[in-house]
Amino acid sequence: MTTIFKQSVPGREGVWPRSGQCDVNAFVPQELQRGGDAGLPQVSELDVIRHYTRLSQKNFSVDTNFYPLGSCTMKYNPKINEQIAALPGFTRLHPVLPQLVGAGKLCQGALEVIYDTEQLLCEITGMQAFTMHPMAGAHGELTGVMLIAAYHRDKGNKKTKIICPDSAHGTNPASATIAGFKVVNVESRDGIVHPDALREVLDDEVAGVMMTCPNTLGLFERHLPEIVAMLREVDALLYYDGANMNAVLGKMRVGDVGFDVVHLNLHKTMGTPHGGGGPGSGPVGVSERLVPYLPVSRVERLEDGQYYLDYDQPKSIGYVAPFYGNFGAYMKAYAYILRLGRDGLTRASENAVLAANYLRKRLEQAFEIPYNRTCMHEFVLSAVRQAEQGARALDIAKALLDKGHHAPTIYFPLIVKEALMIEPTETESKATLDRFVDDLLEIAARIETDPQTVTAAPVTQPVSRLDETKAAREMILVDD
Repeated sequence: MTTIFKQSVPGREGVWPRSGQCDVNAFVPQELQRGGDAGLPQVSELDVIRHYTRLSQKNFSVDTNFYPLGSCTMKYNPKINEQIAALPGFTRLHPVLPQLVGAGKLCQGALEVIYDTEQLLCEITGMQAFTMHPMAGAHGELTGVMLIAAYHRDKGNKKTKIICPDSAHGTNPASATIAGFKVVNVESRDGIVHPDALREVLDDEVAGVMMTCPNTLGLFERHLPEIVAMLREVDALLYYDGANMNAVLGKMRVGDVGFDVVHLNLHKTMGTPHGGGGPGSGPVGVSERLVPYLPVSRVERLEDGQYYLDYDQPKSIGYVAPFYGNFGAYMKAYAYILRLGRDGLTRASENAVLAANYLRKRLEQAFEIPYNRTCMHEFVLSAVRQAEQGARALDIAKALLDKGHHAPTIYFPLIVKEALMIEPTETESKATLDRFVDDLLEIAARIETDPQTVTAAPVTQPVSRLDETKAAREMILVDD
């Protein structure tokens, strides 16, 4: 497919006012006008529409393809949420409108959305309060660890370490390091954190433990009560990586089981778009003892029902985001939660867990499954058997593209060799899941007899197998 620049024809243009009907000087001061040609392609409006429509049709997307990306929750996003977030009454607000009287009446609705969303998230998680500011999951992680640091600093505790299990999400160690802690790894035992393993690294300098529950293997951490008790003995806090919260909605409130901090990925769990670098939203909830340290500002409600931004938080860690975070993502999550309600959110988790276990059982004969027991919303296959025949996890992922499926997450978590991490989500039909399984089984069968057909994949896509290292090192940035 040619680029838009190669379609350029000198003199071709879209509909434009005739000479004399549009005086550029009336709109742009002469000193700000360009002195020469902008170098843009000369094409008609129809050329532009057809070019970008064809490009869009070459993309994989959740609206057109199955995305079984483990840990990423790439599910269908209700279009009604997009429409609600696009309501002019919200999108046309300026972020520095006065808060209360007079013109402030124009932003009371937005403040109410932020306030109500926080209350809903508190009810869902069992936390005392939330900050809505963090712009993504990893940003929420960093904010959460900063809150842990502020708590210990205020109490005069000498805390230098954060424990990260090897089954936690990969950004956890980075977030802890950026926050100034030394990261201590604890190895999984039978796929989960075992109290005996934790006890070996737990001491008075541990500020907290960052846990993903269910973890990256899709397994629930069943030793939580004992782990919480151990941490309380050394005044260490327990952090919940909420990226996998869609597995336990309506089943477990993390605050009720002893977690002190939780970040949520609204752009995953609560139905808003995920992927392509944004938009993300990673609000952070805390137990009562961490409320004083939450970032500013916080939306509060007066006795007369008006909402305002409270900056009077002397122990706050300060600002973590410009203005109030990603408001559009709040809107979509707010609509999603209200539409589903308690029973709907619970069913969403039940369906996600059911779908994952259905795929796991159908695939267990063809692939190694290192921890082959009832999983939560995702599970991890190993392609070690296929690798011995000449086709690795990467090759299987590429072959799935030819079948019309996006590839699952591969080579993560690191504790599983040749990992394929699969999350079907709650929004896919059984027919889609069966088609995915059948295609994956067919690929596995081909590896047994003709692995070269798999290692050559993809062969039906606009772009075939690339040398990704060379592409990164020798980028071609001109169109010649």
